[in-house]
Amino acid sequence: MTIARPLIHLTCAIVLCIFGPGACSGNGKQMTNSRSDGEDQRSVTAAGAAFEMMSAMAKMDRDMAGAAMTGEADRDFAAMMIPHHQGAIDMAKAYLVEGKDPALCRLAQEIIVTQAQEIDVMRLRAAALQAKAVDSAANHAQAATVVTPTVMSHDRVYTCDQTSNTISVIDPSANKLLGVIRLGDPVPGALSPLYKGQLLVHGLGFSPDHHTLAAVSIGSNSVTLINTSTNAIKGVVYVGRSPHEAFFTPDGRELWVTVRGEDYVSVIDPVKMAEIRRVKTANGPAMVLFRPDGRYAFVPSSFTPELDVVDTHTYEVVVRVPQASPFCPNLAVSHDGTEVWFTLKDSGKTQVMKAIEPFDIVATLETGPLTNHVALVDNADGKFGYVTVGGENAVKVFRRGDKPQLIATIPTGDLPHGVWGSGDGSRIYVGLENQDAVIAIDTHTNKVIDTIPIGQQPQALVYIPDAVPEGQGTANLVPLGDSGKAAHLALVAPSQGSGSAAHATVSVNSLGALDLLQIAVSGLKPGQSYTLWLVASRTAPFGKKEALVTFKANAAGAQVAQAVAPLRRVLTEPAGQNPAASDERFLLVTEVDGMEPRLIQREGISK
Repeated sequence: MTIARPLIHLTCAIVLCIFGPGACSGNGKQMTNSRSDGEDQRSVTAAGAAFEMMSAMAKMDRDMAGAAMTGEADRDFAAMMIPHHQGAIDMAKAYLVEGKDPALCRLAQEIIVTQAQEIDVMRLRAAALQAKAVDSAANHAQAATVVTPTVMSHDRVYTCDQTSNTISVIDPSANKLLGVIRLGDPVPGALSPLYKGQLLVHGLGFSPDHHTLAAVSIGSNSVTLINTSTNAIKGVVYVGRSPHEAFFTPDGRELWVTVRGEDYVSVIDPVKMAEIRRVKTANGPAMVLFRPDGRYAFVPSSFTPELDVVDTHTYEVVVRVPQASPFCPNLAVSHDGTEVWFTLKDSGKTQVMKAIEPFDIVATLETGPLTNHVALVDNADGKFGYVTVGGENAVKVFRRGDKPQLIATIPTGDLPHGVWGSGDGSRIYVGLENQDAVIAIDTHTNKVIDTIPIGQQPQALVYIPDAVPEGQGTANLVPLGDSGKAAHLALVAPSQGSGSAAHATVSVNSLGALDLLQIAVSGLKPGQSYTLWLVASRTAPFGKKEALVTFKANAAGAQVAQAVAPLRRVLTEPAGQNPAASDERFLLVTEVDGMEPRLIQREGISK
């Protein structure tokens, strides 16, 4: 393959123009003759930048030469242009390390953003063309053929683990946990007045070049920027009270952080790692995503029934779209920039809005209690919306269109939360908050194909294609350790003939000497207050009772509540041969002003 060689020669010429006649030689001493020490240092750095650019182009040449040719222009074009564009991105990054010319710097930045977007488009088209080719072969042979997903070992799945204060890192090609990035310590160590780590690691976003991860920590009011290739922390930016989610603008120049404890979005310069402005919004901004052309940002609220459409040129809210209820935790924007889907956790709904003027609501879907996150997927089968429904332990799949249609309900496990699709749309990954795991779903069959144990109580989840362009990508990762110690319980109505639809899942996560218990309950009376008890017996009058937490069911009859105590041992260790001497305990839910059982712990424990 020789098509890339003229580009390498052109690159040499550009390097010579920018860095001088010694740049392409790789000999730093040649470049430093008869110069001052400062000039020497700059020249050596320039030589390094030149070497990096040449290396990028050499890698591009190798990758293009290794691309499998089919003889079909469409597929061959995509196969060769993906490494071609990646080479341009790598060269532009190398140039920006020492580049001074404003026009060339702007050009390099635009190359990084636009060619990363074009790589995404080509991957999608390559997957669609592959599927089309397979379908054609299947029709010719009159036999079914399975499309091979283009999930790669350089891709990564990340989850924010809110209780262990870690980020779990998964290789989706093997569906294997590689390790965790530890951003802080679990409670109670994280409550020390001298604590410097991150607390309640919750939200995730990433840069358009796929090489910077942004992790939002609610309790420490911070955003941590992480290099996806090395898993190394690049820096921490502190913002206002209780930030929730963050995402980069499509050009990569700004990182917008929703400050949910206040009423604004913090706009961060990711190079200077500092806040540069604030965008005023409705109280409690929950999340921000952008239309692919970068013209508008969409910011729903968790406290106010309003989604704000922000003009990214003026940083002003231009349209205020009513939400069906106040608590929106998540939204997704379609690849073609025509749709916005956002979830409503308190009312169990998902709304669909046009992403173009006048930003009308076109559908309100009854998705179910504890509706959490949503992902939009385009693949050879069509266009779909995947919604996690925590109160039903399911993902609901909708075929997108003028009138979205429910086409599948996928059982998941305990309390599905974060969700994101692979780059080619062949898979969906879902975090199970009360199971401390991630599941992989094949989008062609809508079946769970794998379960991956991870850190404690995953919240946001993202899938980043080509997050690790070279190497294993396991540097700076550590094992789960105590974060893998957990028990998972279920509560059911006390009598099968009661007709009650109430049920709950419970996770009990080790914090060292203490444990964090989280219950996710649904099927209760909306607006009613309830108490979770620790009791000595599953049957009335239940023996010794200790109140753990009181909570109020939301408009969908659901809620999530937590308690901290030494609970895992007494809830998970069997009584043994002497039940009278055992301190084994069970969980019970009653209305707050009575002791009539509404839910009781079911036999059977998953550790």
